[in-house]
Amino acid sequence: MKIARNAIGLVELTSVAVGFRTTDAMLKAANVELVLARTVCPGKYICLVWGDVAAVEASVDAGIAQAQGYLVNDLVIPNLHEQIYPAMTATAEVNNPDALGVLETFDIVSAVIAADAAVKAADVHLCDLRLAMALGGKAFFTLTGNVAAVEASIKAGLEVLQNKGMAVEFTVIPRPRKELFQEYI
Repeated sequence: MKIARNAIGLVELTSVAVGFRTTDAMLKAANVELVLARTVCPGKYICLVWGDVAAVEASVDAGIAQAQGYLVNDLVIPNLHEQIYPAMTATAEVNNPDALGVLETFDIVSAVIAADAAVKAADVHLCDLRLAMALGGKAFFTLTGNVAAVEASIKAGLEVLQNKGMAVEFTVIPRPRKELFQEYI
């Protein structure tokens, strides 16, 4: 049976052992697909699933119930933009952009929320969505497009984080050098 992929759910925990138990509970609770389950900096564990909205909500609810005081954050995004998954899995292609936008956040959930808002706001291409690996628990995303579209997208990403205080910094770089898109940690 094919799983609908119109929603994404994430649970972030402070315990690796509880992370494994939580991931198992999330997968058993509903018909969802595991996108990733892994340790992230600094010593946390994340579980990310996708599927139809109701299944993802049920899965995340099961994860929250299993977290037993180790829950850092959780997230369900219905109607997830189609560019989010390739950016998270580093399978997005980068063309010859007019501008590069980068938005950095203090946590994983904020980066996913901001990236989804950013790509829905303007005609941009989401290149990368890095979730706390070798980042000290922070996360960031990069996107490209024309300067006005990149500026509008970054603004939209910042707006959804406005009351959370989770944005670290952002930049928009016109005519970025191609070396900026080479592989990095």
